[in-house]
Amino acid sequence: MFAVSAKTIAPRAAFKTPRASERRHTTAIRAAGLDFSELEETAAPPTRAVRKDGLSSKEAKQSKRYRAAKKSVPSRLDAQGTAAAIDLMKSTSTAKFDETAELHIRLNIDPKYNDQQLRATVALPKGTGKTVRVAVLCQGDNVMKAKEAGADFAGADDLVDEIAGGMMDFDLLVATPDMMPKVAKLGRALGPKGLMPNPKAGTVTTDVATTVTEFKGGKVEFRADKQGIVHVPFGKLSFPAADLSANLLAVVAAIDANRPVGAKGVYWRTMYIASSMGPSVQVDVAAARAEVAEAGIVAA
Repeated sequence: MFAVSAKTIAPRAAFKTPRASERRHTTAIRAAGLDFSELEETAAPPTRAVRKDGLSSKEAKQSKRYRAAKKSVPSRLDAQGTAAAIDLMKSTSTAKFDETAELHIRLNIDPKYNDQQLRATVALPKGTGKTVRVAVLCQGDNVMKAKEAGADFAGADDLVDEIAGGMMDFDLLVATPDMMPKVAKLGRALGPKGLMPNPKAGTVTTDVATTVTEFKGGKVEFRADKQGIVHVPFGKLSFPAADLSANLLAVVAAIDANRPVGAKGVYWRTMYIASSMGPSVQVDVAAARAEVAEAGIVAA
């Protein structure tokens, strides 16, 4: 073994790296004599690709009919009264079918919290303009009551087996509380389609006849999505403007009546209406809520 003397090892201080402040000082001295003006003059600004027709990438995906209709409505930030907004929506409809009138409301809620979730129903006084196919899972005398009320399908175990086998010829499924354990087995089939009965949606009930009559007559479910936006169809464009206005105000009253307990501060943000294939028009929220209060509309 060779003995190494402590004197032959260089001291630790000799290998010390320069501190950050010393490195910054050295860099500043080296760069002091350089002139960057030539580099700035020769650097060309970034250029953006422009289509030959002058359209943006978003406009290029829109049809000529839609772009023409959009020019005839005010800016998205220009809020209109209820009557004026509905007239604009109806005047810009150029599709060859009876379009659905849609209502899109952004609320100041965060649905990831349980006390800020919104899910309820509203009875549209003028109906939806759609034929709703209703299926009812019930037993005993309720089967006959449901069919007399207008249900398209009604039954117990036999209907459960048909749904499990892939029969989905209905738009809404209503169930009595005693049938919910059997409905739970259909979760994989009903869940992805949004057909699972739920007490908040009014589709779990003991009075099947009244429930079927309400949904057949224009009762619709609404809920807030992950962004806190509520999407509700409130009729067809073939409806008179007064009927569309009555349905719209009913939805506004229902959203106010079902305000989540966790919603703090300003509840409403923006409200827009649009046809299925047309541009959107912003509705003055304060004016719409004032109309609800003036008319004394109460959510059913």
